[in-house]
Amino acid sequence: MAATEAEAEPTKVLEFGLGDGTYCLDIGVIDEIVDAGELTRIPNSPDHVEGVMDLRGRTTTIVDPKTLFDIEGDGKRERIVVFDDAEIDEGGTVGWMVDEVFQVRDVSPEDVDQGTTVEDEGVRGIVKSDDRFVVWVSPDVDDALAADLDDVDAAEA
Repeated sequence: MAATEAEAEPTKVLEFGLGDGTYCLDIGVIDEIVDAGELTRIPNSPDHVEGVMDLRGRTTTIVDPKTLFDIEGDGKRERIVVFDDAEIDEGGTVGWMVDEVFQVRDVSPEDVDQGTTVEDEGVRGIVKSDDRFVVWVSPDVDDALAADLDDVDAAEA
């Protein structure tokens, strides 16, 4: 019974914009949110790697989630969501370039529809809100991302 009660607890998520859509991530995998700064492009890096930036002495790989999720649309690209190294198994500090950050809110399990996204890699579900849908994504979109980031690290060395 304790497991059922724990599953019923809401999860805090960060809502952010990519193109015309609204997406969210579990706040537990996020280390910080920073303003987008100047990036250094890495030659021969995968399409989804925007470049790297120095974030308080840490080389941080910046990824474009629009490329990962095949999302159309331009946006402001103002913020970077930096993932917690301890929570993400990518072999280094990684951040996502997002158009804008909206809010942190609680999501109850009953508000998440997983039936439409069972086969979608990197999508945890669709969060039903009052007048819109929010796509709940996972930062570990696929195992290929980790391999690609290892290639970027090797290019930096």
